[in-house]
Amino acid sequence: MGQIGNLPLAIMNLIFLGTPEFAVPTLEALLAADHKILQVVTQPDRPKGRKQVLEPSPVKIAALRHNLTVWQPEKIRQADSVAHLRALSPEAMVIVGYGQIIPQSIIDIAPLGIINVHASLLPELRGAAPIQWSIARGYQKTGVTTMRIDAGLDTGDIALKWETPVDPEETAPELSPRLAAAGADLLLKTLDGLANGTVKPVRQDSTHATWAPILKKEDGRIDWTLPAQTIHNLIRGLQPWPGAYTMFRGQSLHLWRSRLVASRWDLAPGALVTGPCTEWEQNGTARAGGIFAVAGDGSALELLELQLEGRKRMPAGVFANGHMLNNGITNIEQLGK
Repeated sequence: MGQIGNLPLAIMNLIFLGTPEFAVPTLEALLAADHKILQVVTQPDRPKGRKQVLEPSPVKIAALRHNLTVWQPEKIRQADSVAHLRALSPEAMVIVGYGQIIPQSIIDIAPLGIINVHASLLPELRGAAPIQWSIARGYQKTGVTTMRIDAGLDTGDIALKWETPVDPEETAPELSPRLAAAGADLLLKTLDGLANGTVKPVRQDSTHATWAPILKKEDGRIDWTLPAQTIHNLIRGLQPWPGAYTMFRGQSLHLWRSRLVASRWDLAPGALVTGPCTEWEQNGTARAGGIFAVAGDGSALELLELQLEGRKRMPAGVFANGHMLNNGITNIEQLGK
């Protein structure tokens, strides 16, 4: 019998639906708690990279590592897919980032329903990219929610929530594993609570709903008229894709890391300033020359790590040397053009 702390778990026959790396800790937590995974359902292998080689999802890789049965329907809503899942007779289903809309005919199969781990404090940030948008929009806190899904988009009744602050310098790839681990633990508590009646899902208040839509390439294009804080949040949040990017000498320039600075320049938004740094390290010594981008209202960012299209990502100092940008504070170029 599995346990959470000193509390015994109700062991269940489950179907697990998931695809991304974020879902793997939940799958492994279910196995560690001795739940029986009747089948793992994940997206079909997809072509990736320049050679378009078919690659399995992270969930498939994890499932095969544990000798679980994997099923990869192209469209789960088709009648034969519904019949296939119904024949397994699960007590409940667990879904984490599966990637397909689940029809009511599947939602109705399991007596305890389909329990979802969602990476936000619902009803905030409903949608496909809650982790990225929580940082990109400057949220100071976020978390994970378990809910019993319905036919809407993240509108199902809420079971449990877990909350955490977002560090001001935290990136989406850094926040994601923290939420994934917390979500796995919360899912175990949710299943046990549903089984013994101590968890009673409650309806969401949709009047407080916000949205975290699927990311598009254009979401990463930096508008330099925005404040430096907003641009810094976008750089942290829109990783690993589409990433925050701008134009430099006619080429796309990806911005990987930045830092807010107190320096201000009376220059047009997007002006790139290189030269002596007016900021000071904690030990009281001046930092070496840096690369600074002027944002809206004269506020500024120091750009710490950059990547020109077709090149490797590199520290700002290396980039400055390679592009002859160490010519003093009068060396001003315009980003975004």
